[in-house]
Amino acid sequence: MTGMRTALRALTTAAATAALLVGVAVSPAPAQAPDRPVKAPEGFVALRAVDPTIIQEMRYTTAHTFLGGRVDGYRQPVCILTRPAAQALHRAQQRLLRQGYSLKVYDCYRPQRAVDHFVRWAKDLDDQSMKGEFYPRVDKSRLFEDGYIAEKSGHSRGSTVDLTLVRLPALPTRPYRPGEKLTPCVAPKSERFPDNSVDMGTGYDCFDTLSHTDDPRIQGVQRANRQFLKRTLAEAGFVNLPEEWWHFTHKPELFPDTYFDFPVDRRAVAWR
Repeated sequence: MTGMRTALRALTTAAATAALLVGVAVSPAPAQAPDRPVKAPEGFVALRAVDPTIIQEMRYTTAHTFLGGRVDGYRQPVCILTRPAAQALHRAQQRLLRQGYSLKVYDCYRPQRAVDHFVRWAKDLDDQSMKGEFYPRVDKSRLFEDGYIAEKSGHSRGSTVDLTLVRLPALPTRPYRPGEKLTPCVAPKSERFPDNSVDMGTGYDCFDTLSHTDDPRIQGVQRANRQFLKRTLAEAGFVNLPEEWWHFTHKPELFPDTYFDFPVDRRAVAWR
């Protein structure tokens, strides 16, 4: 009987082991590893690798945006562009440095997931937390109709950049404090959120017709600054978007028909 009990225990153990193996075989695959940086395709570079003198204030990695927070896809404050666009900015910067100015970039390549974030935000009419600064005179329900928000952006093709001019030596710009009192982007420069750039007549990302590059209400020094920026970049091969004094696209575009979605991350271009 002792031998019989031993045999039965062996069979039971074997059966349990077999069942466990079967369970392992048919169990769902383990969850995938956390999202990892996606490498940018050939043709993209970090602007700092081409010209480290250009000031970078990558707004969408901060809370100081029209959304009131960091934008999806912006993991690190690094300007990524197609190589021809970055090289063209370098040429413009060399001219500006000789005249006592520097370029400052606010945004460069923008992943599609960030554009999707803009769209979701624009559809949420209850979220008006940053209206006081970025769209004080525009009803949020009109952002699509008026062209301030769209489902595709030229930034996602990699050759478009948002930028301004800074008089040298560059003074620091204080950090934005979430929850601080907002001042309209169309207010005089002395009243707007402090920015070390020259006076362009409005703040960056100002959803207002006053941001149109050639708006006739912009005169004097403000108009001269806009035209100086536009002329300098045009000589380097950039075309300005008439509705935004800060928005320029290098022509011809390296990827004129492709909208990329790799994240803004140093590791995306670190291998170049």
